[in-house]
Amino acid sequence: MAVYTKISKNDISLINKKFNIENFKSFKGIKQGIENTNYLLKSKNSKFILTIFEKRVLKREIPFFINLMDRLSSLGVNCPKPLKNKKGKFLINIQNKTACIVSFLKGKDKKNLTNRNCYEVGRLIAQIHMYTKKIKLSRVNSMGIKKLKPLVNKITLKSGEFENLKKFLKINLHNINKNWPKQLPSGIIHGDLFIDNIFFKDNKISGIIDFYFAANDYFMYEIAICVNALCFDQVNSKFYLNKKKVKNLIKGYEKIKKLSNKEKNSLNILCRGAALRYYLTRLYDYTNTPKRALIKIKNPKEYYQKLVTHNKLKTYKDYL
Repeated sequence: MAVYTKISKNDISLINKKFNIENFKSFKGIKQGIENTNYLLKSKNSKFILTIFEKRVLKREIPFFINLMDRLSSLGVNCPKPLKNKKGKFLINIQNKTACIVSFLKGKDKKNLTNRNCYEVGRLIAQIHMYTKKIKLSRVNSMGIKKLKPLVNKITLKSGEFENLKKFLKINLHNINKNWPKQLPSGIIHGDLFIDNIFFKDNKISGIIDFYFAANDYFMYEIAICVNALCFDQVNSKFYLNKKKVKNLIKGYEKIKKLSNKEKNSLNILCRGAALRYYLTRLYDYTNTPKRALIKIKNPKEYYQKLVTHNKLKTYKDYL
């Protein structure tokens, strides 16, 4: 979530005419996140989220995200539910951009997860993986490991500063591509389950948001993303792997859905791939985000540290 596109009261008036719901009285931009423009909309008795899709999201892929959230919501997953307008459509146009309105989830994200929280997250993602078997949707992962090479060439840093880093990135990308596993169990994954995309209420998960990186990929890759995003503890400016959190994450997952030995043996290379993916995208955003955008830029150095940590590990047991 972020704010690139500024809207006005006139835009809100046009939105009010398109939906059979209580009129929105106020709107406020949301800084968190990177990809799309988001606003909190308030009526007298309700709250909703307006998402305006920006350039990195391909227009032809938007129906996948919307239909996925709609289906997951109908299956009992507490996630944003897209609203249909008066014409029975999920999507509308705002300032010549595609947009949608989704339900507001109660609760809020946490700064740090406990071991129990990690266990619950593991259970939840396993449930989602089981549910998505029933959903006949498909999308290629635009941030999959095979799609990362072009990002290296798009990152611009000061002369001399980038040469050693560029070598580091190329060596890691080559090695990860070379050792990437084949034919693991796969299906639709959330693909971006960071701590700010998980809401809690009374210390229990109340819902998850931001499905705009969802795609078909290895289920175990989802776990690798979560290991990177949720299972490192920060001490000052350093990040350390918390093996108890990893153990609880996987224990929660296997309470619902068992992992094969092949999946477990792939954890290290998948964690390396996930760390490199976020390091590259954060480097890109750090050097290319417009100054006028109302957005909180995330520090890429975090994922450099995490990638180095994974490079020192080898086996599944090294994570437990």
